[in-house]
Amino acid sequence: MPKTPLEALAPNTARAVLKITEAIHKAGGQALLVGGCVRDALWEHTTEDADIEVYGLPADVLEKLVGQYYAYDGVGKAFGVLKLKGIAIDIALPRKESKIAEGHQGFAIMGDPFMSFEEASSRRDFTINAIGYDPLNDEWLDPQGGLKDVENKQLRHVGPAFSEDPLRVLRGMQFIARFGLKATPETLALCRTLTPKHLSRERIFEEWKKLILKGAYPALGLNFLKETDWLQYFPELEALIGCQQDPVWHPEGDVWVHTGHCLNAFAEEKLGDEREDLVVGLAVLCHDMGKPLTTQAMVEGRIRSPGHDVAGEAPTRSFLARITEHKALIEAVIPLVLTHMRPTELFKANATDAAIRRLAVKVERIDRLVRVVRADKGGRPPLPRGECPEGTWLLQRATKLKVSTEKPKPLLLGRHLIELRLSPSPAFKQILEATYDAQLEGTVQTLDEAFSFAKSILSK
Repeated sequence: MPKTPLEALAPNTARAVLKITEAIHKAGGQALLVGGCVRDALWEHTTEDADIEVYGLPADVLEKLVGQYYAYDGVGKAFGVLKLKGIAIDIALPRKESKIAEGHQGFAIMGDPFMSFEEASSRRDFTINAIGYDPLNDEWLDPQGGLKDVENKQLRHVGPAFSEDPLRVLRGMQFIARFGLKATPETLALCRTLTPKHLSRERIFEEWKKLILKGAYPALGLNFLKETDWLQYFPELEALIGCQQDPVWHPEGDVWVHTGHCLNAFAEEKLGDEREDLVVGLAVLCHDMGKPLTTQAMVEGRIRSPGHDVAGEAPTRSFLARITEHKALIEAVIPLVLTHMRPTELFKANATDAAIRRLAVKVERIDRLVRVVRADKGGRPPLPRGECPEGTWLLQRATKLKVSTEKPKPLLLGRHLIELRLSPSPAFKQILEATYDAQLEGTVQTLDEAFSFAKSILSK
């Protein structure tokens, strides 16, 4: 048997788990580790969070007991989840849910400390998430057969209750991407009967976010959506299927296949910075969405997609608007899609410093763009991975110019013009823009030079 959930937890979290479970046991209850910390331990993955499910103690008794040892925040009313402060442990009673209306909020949920673990686990989504572990007795509880599915790396739904929340299809997507699983035919068939109707973008985005940030094999997650017919709800992705590419440059296949390989290449080089990885990962996912709109077979028999970078803006915006309301995130992704061809163009032209500065203004972070280009180049097997001379060249040039992680900051600001006794006006803006343009060109490099340039405009 692989390591236990206690062994997979951080030492301070494991000690707290034991303290809580021992106190619950002395009070006449039973505390089990459940969910992700159990599943991840079986695959010998370390985990930061622990979920404890408590049997045999009413909610009020449990709250008083936990409060003797730890401060906590209570979440929910009828089912009462206790989130410990300062330590990544959630404590809850097993939940009894009843479907009373459509939508993800159409459930009546109550905590029931006196149901059996078998009944409680039957309400979970997948068997790999329905395993319990008793840390005091070192005992595994597996009424749904999850241990075998973990061993076989198989994704299988627990039972009929799965259909009550269609978000579970997207949860399946990110689990497959994270752990390299294969869904059973029965689970695929059930997922095809579900739709994302009534799902909020907030909940949808959380699953896409996990695919990008935690997925080791994102292409597998995308193919799960294809197998379950859920790509119809993301038509910008569905359009990539069958969109041909020139086999000389893309021997791997169509744009759909290419995008999956690119995401896998991205997954191998994640930084661990949530914001940066999310922006770059979404840009990699969307970078070729313009190809279905522009691909054409040339007379010579070569396949081209002229202008697909620019054409990609509309479908990228459409797709991202389906999955998130985070406008700042969308606006960070779009420039990377629009400019993902520019590094190659600039490299071939041995572009000037001015061109690189102007690119930095468009994308804000050239290091992000280089990561997108590296993933794009890495998504063309059997062509070699890791060869991206244009990315290396651009990052070196941008670093030397101090624009790799931010766009050039204007030397001349409005307050400087006020020092020249100017009042805000349309000319005010024009002077600032002209001076900044000269700065990007390299003809203005210091504040004194910026002042001189502005004065020269005023003297005309």
